[in-house]
Amino acid sequence: MLLIFSPRFEEHTTPPGHPERPERARVFANVVARWQDKGLEVVEPRAATRDELARVHDVAYVDGIAATAGRAVMLDPDTFTSPESHEIALLAAGAAVQAMEHALDRREPAFALVRPPGHHAEQTRAMGFCLFNNIAVAAAAAVARGLSRVAIVDIDVHHGNGTQWMFYDDPRVLYVSTHQFPFYPGTGAADEVGRGPGKGYTMNVPLAAGAIDAVYDMAYKTIVARLDEYAPELLLVSAGYDAHADDPLASMRVSTDGYGMIVRHLKGVADRHCPIALVTEGGYDLDALAQCLDVTIALF
Repeated sequence: MLLIFSPRFEEHTTPPGHPERPERARVFANVVARWQDKGLEVVEPRAATRDELARVHDVAYVDGIAATAGRAVMLDPDTFTSPESHEIALLAAGAAVQAMEHALDRREPAFALVRPPGHHAEQTRAMGFCLFNNIAVAAAAAVARGLSRVAIVDIDVHHGNGTQWMFYDDPRVLYVSTHQFPFYPGTGAADEVGRGPGKGYTMNVPLAAGAIDAVYDMAYKTIVARLDEYAPELLLVSAGYDAHADDPLASMRVSTDGYGMIVRHLKGVADRHCPIALVTEGGYDLDALAQCLDVTIALF
């Protein structure tokens, strides 16, 4: 497995007490260093290009985020920039594209350990700690390469509203999400299944608060069946670890081993069908985040 990471991800700063804090990047750094010592290859990310971002975001939005460079700006009550944030967000989106490219070109798994996260960012707005939608940028780049069956599986505790809406009409991208529901951001009901030619290519599996490993295991058995039917050419994973029992932002009860089970289900799909690339999303208890990252990487 290739790991994509830069210590510069710590440079995106948020206000005191904010859960999406620079210390998360230090967790990434420690995990990456341990696995590099064990022989895994680690590369630095490149910045996403304006054209890559514009496949999923309005150009005016891309330019608006660029205009925050050098400034601290509150984009919504949860989402902030610091002077370096624009540059770091470009690296996060670029890392996601690199992970996709490595998976397809080398037929080897890749994991982009990035912040800020991405799956709440919509076509025209930042939201939920997210500036650019990293995984959507990667999926759109894969489609631009000619792929027609790209699967995104979002294992974050929050529904990836941004990712869903970006591909809601598009049968070339299957979006699947498990998430606490009802919960932030309020989307992700089971009847949100896509629209027009994309109908049937969104699969939401909303789960009640308190869901334990066994509930997730049942959910992912159903998801795996849909993925096997779809037979993806590429599997992208929005790797959020905030359904962990120790996470402070949600109310799920997934253990570290439970996250291993989820990733094992998805690795099985990749083993049968296609390359796989993962991109971090949430996960706000630092110890649980480190444990889940280790469990994920160890499976590959």
